[in-house]
Amino acid sequence: MLKFEYILRLLDGLRVTLLLLLFGVALGFVLGILLAIARVYGGKIFSSLAFIYTELFRGTPLLVQLFIIYYGLPSLGIDLSRFESTVLALGLNSAAYQSEYFRGAIESIPRGQMLAARSIGMSKIKAIRYVILPQALRLAIPSWSNEVIYLLKATSVAFIVGVPELLSQGRIIVGWTYKPFEVYLTVAAIYVIVVNLLAKLLDIIYEKYKLLM
Repeated sequence: MLKFEYILRLLDGLRVTLLLLLFGVALGFVLGILLAIARVYGGKIFSSLAFIYTELFRGTPLLVQLFIIYYGLPSLGIDLSRFESTVLALGLNSAAYQSEYFRGAIESIPRGQMLAARSIGMSKIKAIRYVILPQALRLAIPSWSNEVIYLLKATSVAFIVGVPELLSQGRIIVGWTYKPFEVYLTVAAIYVIVVNLLAKLLDIIYEKYKLLM
């Protein structure tokens, strides 16, 4: 059984992990919606650019993307902290996946709804904002929630650049206690608990959102 002080340190690491998740998901959400809109309504140029972005970030490992941001950007005069670099890597990577969930949901909305919105005088942007997106988000939530769960586990790459998240704190404690099995088992248990709680929270959000529609 780990000492209470070590448990507290792991929980502090969990706090950092959840912050990485929160900012990473938020960044990926905003960029993902913009990419999805560009793919569906952006015309040939913007649609092609969004497609290239999506394929690039889905086709390369997250760890490589993190290294490019953390080690590569300073050579261009862009200095980000370890935390900021990780959030940016998580957000940019997640945006590529989230955009596909949103694009699929947008394309499942009958085309007649856009035509109807335009026929009553709504601009294209307003039609997307008030007619298409609310329905698309409701349809996307079940599959989109998988990306949130994935990103929670993906935050563990942050230990590579020294962000003091959950896995990093576990490694530090292993160095103090020489009990890798016990420590990493505790870390795994924390991940399992948080993943299940997060899944239940997302289910509640989905049910609430359905009632509002």
